[in-house]
Amino acid sequence: MLGSFSGTTVPALLNSTSNQLYLHFYSDISVSAAGFHLEYKTVGLSSCPEPAVPSNGVKTGERYLVNDVVSFQCEPGYALQGHAHISCMPGTVRRWNYPPPLCIAQCGGAVEEMEGVILSPGFPGNYPSNMDCSWKIALPVGFGAHIQFLNFSTEPNHDFIEIRNGPYETSRIMGRFSGNELPGSLLSTSHETTVYFHSDHSQNRPGFKLEYQAYELQECPDPEPFANGVVRGAGYNVGQSVTFECLPGYQLIGHPVLTCQHGTNRNWDHPLPRCEVPCGGNITSSNGTVYSPGYPSPYSSSQDCVWLITVPIGHGVHLNLSLLQTEPSGDFITVWDGPQQASPQLGVFTRSLAKKTVHSSTNQVLLKFHQDAATGGIFAIAFSGQYVSLAWLTAHSGQYSPTSHLS
Repeated sequence: MLGSFSGTTVPALLNSTSNQLYLHFYSDISVSAAGFHLEYKTVGLSSCPEPAVPSNGVKTGERYLVNDVVSFQCEPGYALQGHAHISCMPGTVRRWNYPPPLCIAQCGGAVEEMEGVILSPGFPGNYPSNMDCSWKIALPVGFGAHIQFLNFSTEPNHDFIEIRNGPYETSRIMGRFSGNELPGSLLSTSHETTVYFHSDHSQNRPGFKLEYQAYELQECPDPEPFANGVVRGAGYNVGQSVTFECLPGYQLIGHPVLTCQHGTNRNWDHPLPRCEVPCGGNITSSNGTVYSPGYPSPYSSSQDCVWLITVPIGHGVHLNLSLLQTEPSGDFITVWDGPQQASPQLGVFTRSLAKKTVHSSTNQVLLKFHQDAATGGIFAIAFSGQYVSLAWLTAHSGQYSPTSHLS
């Protein structure tokens, strides 16, 4: 506040130090007076001193009057230390609200831009002694870093820089460099790259300046079409995984989850799996289909396959052998009403048999396929769990001849 005035004494000359002036007049309910008359005119204000431009930085703004703002920005690779924006303050003595910032090359950090610059601490001056600095280049999945050195000078054999193809200390080292020879360009094959710098206690040199640019990595081979199964996953870039699942009745042979590997040549970390029909097995789903081995291709000769189907307790198993293209003489399927071959037999089914549905009285059936003919064939047996009532069990008690439950 410049002042508060009352009475009949004329105030002294006033000078504001801002481009704005606020006047407030107040009167109460009692004595009236002549009031006041004042005049004002514009006068030039002194400006703030020109702020220093930080080394390795730029300044934006050429006006330094009251309330003017000047901005600062560092060159790539440098970090701004201080305030990026400073303002000229009002007052009898012109000054900035903050000192000009500095631009420094830091020891380590994380960079996520698609291109950038990394500098040794103190660059272009000499780096300090006893430094261990790590920079992490983190790009979007599917991109690698193309690294080029623009300057390089370290104490030979003692001070060095390592480029690692990944985010960990154990990641593959793409290159380790020391001395005065400018390293060649490098291509990381991971979306994460580590730059590590070490200096010992003795000689100090200017260090290094490198720049990187993101480049798109090649994808792993498309795993589709995946016969008799489905592939689930968001993409086939480095580090991404896909999951393989087989259709009902098929068994996955191989690894269910594959991850796209790092490397110059893109490939999965395991061979692509496949879905095959097993020769026998334990099935515990409420419904499904049992296929012949190799389905839909013909099965090979001389096989004996056994399947045990188990549905929830209180249910029987309904079988439908509508697709039965086997050799009529030597190939057949035997079904037992229970988990063992000693259980009551529900039927022996061949291609020539007209009726091909059967019901069990228990929640388990045993299927055995025997094949000894020289030529192959195919079959598909659909099954489902169906509720078995006490009345049905009573009505069919003891009726377990090979054809007793055929309908």
